[in-house]
Amino acid sequence: MMVLGVAVMPVGAAIMVADGAAVMFGGIGDVVHVARHSAHVLLDSVRLIFYYPLVMAYVWMIGAIIFYLRNEWRKPDIYGALPQLERYPSVSILVPCHNEGDNLRDTIAFAARQNYPNFEIIAINDGSTDNTLEILTDLALRTPNMRVINLATNQGKAMGLRTAAMLSESEILIGIDGDSLLSPEATTWLVRHFLADASVGAVTGNPRVRNRTTLIGRIQVGEFSAIVGMIKRAQQAYGRIFTVSGVIAAFRRSALHEVGYWSTDMVTEDIDISWKLQLAGWRIRFEPNALCWVLMPESVRGLWRQRARWAQGGAEAMLRYTPRILRWQARALWPLYLEYWVSVIWSYLLTLALLAALVHTIEPDSFGWQVDVMPRWFSVLLSITCLFQFGTSLFIDSRYESRAGGLGRYYFWIIWYPIAYWMIGVSTALVGVYRALGRKSGKAAIWGTSDRGLRAS
Repeated sequence: MMVLGVAVMPVGAAIMVADGAAVMFGGIGDVVHVARHSAHVLLDSVRLIFYYPLVMAYVWMIGAIIFYLRNEWRKPDIYGALPQLERYPSVSILVPCHNEGDNLRDTIAFAARQNYPNFEIIAINDGSTDNTLEILTDLALRTPNMRVINLATNQGKAMGLRTAAMLSESEILIGIDGDSLLSPEATTWLVRHFLADASVGAVTGNPRVRNRTTLIGRIQVGEFSAIVGMIKRAQQAYGRIFTVSGVIAAFRRSALHEVGYWSTDMVTEDIDISWKLQLAGWRIRFEPNALCWVLMPESVRGLWRQRARWAQGGAEAMLRYTPRILRWQARALWPLYLEYWVSVIWSYLLTLALLAALVHTIEPDSFGWQVDVMPRWFSVLLSITCLFQFGTSLFIDSRYESRAGGLGRYYFWIIWYPIAYWMIGVSTALVGVYRALGRKSGKAAIWGTSDRGLRAS
């Protein structure tokens, strides 16, 4: 499908060349004619790109349903008894912080309530310029089994995690963000995977959005269920996971040591460590019962910056690890790798299609050709599929929101997801790849400003 869209592009180029001589002598009228004709060819050529989200919606839905039937349907959950483990290995909860003074007291309080007998908290102050260090020092005096590491300068989240990991003696390391509220049962649910399977190197948890006071916040509540949660489930059902969640993930310390811990020069340390572990043969699991409540951006600017960073981090990882991914030994990762690049190509082709449609809108075809980027029956099918996908995912994920009133009330808000987030997703994909290609290798990735949105009501 993508190949077909690209293959016919030279036809448009040929038309432009053929009309080039006329443009030189015909003035602006011929320029418009060439632009209109080229746009017409382009629209016909790339119209099939709209089948990509339709196909992937069913791929994710089928995979998520498989995961649900295997791992969640009629299985114990957070509202029942905790799993009884054969042993309780030592756990270190790592909390890297940079200017988190407004959130830290809640974060540490929730981390300290873990229903697990053998854990410690290691908080890392990474060059904060607010009162983060003072708060952490005070909390360490009040909280059992808590240590504080102070880095004098801003060295980035990856360096903070590396430092804490090397100073920890625990078998299992759990990383959370400085604004995260870790559910008391999360540690037990995460650890059970490492005991059940020696090949598991990491387990990603189930982040939930705390702030829900604006339209963007409410859409993200649905997004993390209908999109993020569904994709995580499907990817595990199909064998590999693109990335652990940066706000809650557990790691086997020996696996981290084998791959050299987190890379300090990658914009998104979570994507980087996920591919390093899987390329080394370690498996990643998704644990939906390991809940962690996080603050998300509630402004368009903050959301765009966050997603642009995610897009850049994904592109950096794909570019860096391509030689290793293409080896036969890594063939299990090929579907993830291929889907990533197809999504990037889709973003570029969608942008071209929209620009072509704009040309026809400004200068309509003199023969009455109608601008219709998507086949009309298909746009209806895509809308129905979108609603079906959201409904399916909210049904699967609603059990984890029952104490907060359920997810059904966010169904109306999430229907705006394709309009708002496709545009943001496409634009950040274009920018992310560009930035990744231009970023100097080895340059440290340090903390920037964060948009935490409004506090949870």
